[in-house]
Formats: sequence, structure tokens, C-alpha cells
Amino acid sequence: MNRLLIFLALALHAGLGAAQSYPARQILMVVPLQAGTAVDNVARTLAQRMAQSMGQSIVVENQAGAAGQIGTERIAKSAPDGYTIGFVNDSILTILPNINPKLPYDPLKDLAPVARVAGNNFGIAVPANSSAKTLAELLGQARDKPGAVNFSSGGNGSPQHMAMEMLAAAAGVKMTHVPYKGAAQALTDLVGGQVQVIAQGLGVMVPQAKAGKIRLLATTGTARSPLTPDVPTVRETAGSGAGTSTLASFEFATWFAVVSPAGTPRAIIDRLNSEILKAAALSEVRDQLQSAGYVIYGSTPEQLTASITDGIAKVGKVIREANIKVE
Repeated sequence: MNRLLIFLALALHAGLGAAQSYPARQILMVVPLQAGTAVDNVARTLAQRMAQSMGQSIVVENQAGAAGQIGTERIAKSAPDGYTIGFVNDSILTILPNINPKLPYDPLKDLAPVARVAGNNFGIAVPANSSAKTLAELLGQARDKPGAVNFSSGGNGSPQHMAMEMLAAAAGVKMTHVPYKGAAQALTDLVGGQVQVIAQGLGVMVPQAKAGKIRLLATTGTARSPLTPDVPTVRETAGSGAGTSTLASFEFATWFAVVSPAGTPRAIIDRLNSEILKAAALSEVRDQLQSAGYVIYGSTPEQLTASITDGIAKVGKVIREANIKVE
């Protein structure tokens, strides 16, 4: 028994010592998605400011593949020492576990939450020449002709897919999903009129709307976006006479978070959390992200765990009701 206590004390002392000297070398931040995505852009903005504060370089490395599974598995299987961390989106942590029973990681067991950083409200848009001038009109068309209105997305189970399925369920209508192999092509074909509606991040949608290529009908946050103050929220549709009571509480937003391998010492997680919140609080960071349509969050590790748990349950319900299958 005494030997066990001595061993535990030595292990604790070693862990505290490592945390106190952390970081002693370069940190690798793995982004399991392609370069240039919203997740990648926010990760690089954050990593640059964190590196300046921590006195060590942070290298951002993209490892895309299988909708984020490959890079996330790498994060989960890395040494839990704080020198390999991940910057992921909520799809990786909440959608994939619901649609892939063979996922090579468990987001609640194999990853240690660090902080939820930022998010992205969506816009609901139609082609510029669409006959639907408001969301209420679009939903009315879908209600009159079930399945006749089609929407594009970046693929089965993508955030764009989830947003539209949740909207259809809340409005009590049926629309037809047209999946693409990426959100960019899904938006391109909306502009070209091959599909009738899409839900996508406002940062991507606003330039297209300003160029007159699409018409934004609504945004998915709880309040109007500063980027589009003249565009109503989905919730406001419920008061138009064409909505339903469930639309009055509608909200959809994606979010991005920093995670580390399970078993990372709490002192290191706390240091990373502190540095993330410090970087996100910088005026130049907030201005840069908010001007691109992102919402700044910031959270404790426990709050991130709650977001993951709640997201898995909420998304799971949508996936079951819409009978969404992995591609």
C-alpha cells in the first residue's frame, strides 16, 4: 500500500512538473479538414496568437479524409502530452458518431475537451431568380407540393444537410435532399439554379448575396446577424402566419473546438484553455472572425463536454427521424 502511495505521489509530481514547463517545444495542431475551410481559417488565426503568447511555435497541419475521421483518429491516438492537439468542428464530434457505427474514435472517451472557440450561423438561400421571396413562401411551396422543393448540401450528414432537415422538421414540410461531394459545389449549383435552396455558413453566403447571385431568405441564429441586419431569422417566420410553433425556437449553428488526446494532464488542458480564451479575446481576433461571420464563444472543458453530449443527442434525433445513412 505504501509503495502504491509513493508511486502515485511520484507520478503526480512528474505530471505537475511537466505541466509547469509546458510548452517546452513546438506544438502540432491537427485540423482534420481541408485547408481553406472555415475550421482551418479559424484554427490558423487562433494558433498564431497562441504561439505568440506561449513562446513556442504552433504548426497547423491539415489531414483531411473521410469527413474528418482520419485526422481525428490521429489526434486521439497521439501521446497525451499537449504537443499534439486538434482543432475540429461539431460535425466530427456529434454527427459522425451518429451515422458511422465503426467510427475509429469515441469523442467522449478518446478525446479530452479543451475549449469551444467559435461558431458559424447559417443562412437559408435560394437562387437570385427564385419565385420565393421569403422563407414563408418557400415553406409554403414545400407544404403545397411535398418533396418538390429540393435542397443541396455537402453530403449526407453534413452540417448543410442537418440544417435543412431540422428546418423541414420544424416547419412540418418535406423537401428532397440532393447531396454533393462538398459544400462548394452544392453552392455553385444553387447559384446555377440546379437546386432550389441551401443552408450554409453566412461567411460564405454573404459575398454571393451581395454579388446578386443568391437571395438570402433567413438566418439560423437566435437574433439577426450583424452581417445581414435586413435578413430575418427563421424564428421570425413563425410570426408571419406561415410558420409553426416549433419554428419560434429554431436555431442552428456549427461550432469549432480544440481537443487533445484523452489522458492529457488537467494542468496542460487548463493552460491551453487559458491561452485559447486569451487569444479569442484580442480585439483584432474578434474583429477578424466576426467580420467573416463567426460568433466567438469560449468555454471551459466541462462546457465543451456538455456541448458534445447535447449535440450527439440532438443530431441523433434528426438523423433517426430523417433516416440519414452514411455515404
